[in-house]
Amino acid sequence: MIEIDGSEGEGGGQILRSALALSILTRRPFKLVNIRANRPKPGLQPQHLMCVRAAGTISGATYKGGSVGSSVLYFEPGSLKSGSYTFSIGTAGATALVLHTVYLPLALRGDKPSEVTITGGTHNQHAPCYHFLETTWAAYMARLGITVEVEMVRPGFYPRGGGEIRAVIHPCRRVNGLSLLTCPELTTAGGFSAFAGLPESVGKRQARRLSVRLKSEGVESHIPVEEWQAANPGSVAAVIFRQAPVPPLFFGLGERGKPAESVADDAADEAIAFRDARCPVDPHSADQLLLPLAFCDDASAYRTSEVTRHLTTNIETVRKFVDRTIQVEHGEGKAGGCVGEPAGDYPSKSGVVRIGQRV
Repeated sequence: MIEIDGSEGEGGGQILRSALALSILTRRPFKLVNIRANRPKPGLQPQHLMCVRAAGTISGATYKGGSVGSSVLYFEPGSLKSGSYTFSIGTAGATALVLHTVYLPLALRGDKPSEVTITGGTHNQHAPCYHFLETTWAAYMARLGITVEVEMVRPGFYPRGGGEIRAVIHPCRRVNGLSLLTCPELTTAGGFSAFAGLPESVGKRQARRLSVRLKSEGVESHIPVEEWQAANPGSVAAVIFRQAPVPPLFFGLGERGKPAESVADDAADEAIAFRDARCPVDPHSADQLLLPLAFCDDASAYRTSEVTRHLTTNIETVRKFVDRTIQVEHGEGKAGGCVGEPAGDYPSKSGVVRIGQRV
């Protein structure tokens, strides 16, 4: 029984999701205490509870503590079964995070393709949106040899949700290593400005603001406006750098009382910070790459524009289940600071993640 303190490090739901996936993959049970202790509403919330139920369903697990508000969870996996699964969060909770919990066990332990349908929120604060899954995450998975086909049936925004995504996860017999240490200069960007249940002017204002912000930073862009149909109003502004080795997507979300220009600014701020860092891997992908690479036989190394607490917390969770050397070399703006990289100055937030060869 592996014991994990959910208040350590970043102290959020990521510890739970990673532990569930790692437990199924290593066939090791765990006890998680102080679940989401660092959050305003600690304990399991509906989307986290659905992660537990989804992990339990695909692996025939037995568990205790699976209820809203629970701060302790015991989880013991059984035998994984490929198949068709449908999970309904029941709120606007993030569908992407439920998918992140189950995809790797289904890919690495499954004997045939699995189809997963999840209803809830498709574009959430503090979670990957659907278009990040489609554009960035699925592309990284393909680079690692993991094929995940994703589709958005309909969008879902806070507070009603009602969105739906589907994913087909194909069996993967071997995870490829990754070496990404440099990034070309990013001078052009794509993206989109979407709105649902709101005046068209909202979408146009978001697109105009994005174009102006990016052009002022020397980035030419094309930002089309899209109208979506959703259960409740919402808006999204997104920037995509397709020149990067894997195209990262950065987005901003609308909310009641938030100007369209502020939505665009959220996406532009993240995109410009990434461009200025001159690193190939965005902060969100740096975290998400850890689990699959922990099950790769080869060594890997990648430079991320920001070493986040999410990343370092995830490293500690992985180490509890997998005996693997994982190191982070922080960038301090020193020329040629890492072996195998060309000389160059990098911002202090950046760093290289190195995962040693499997022994």
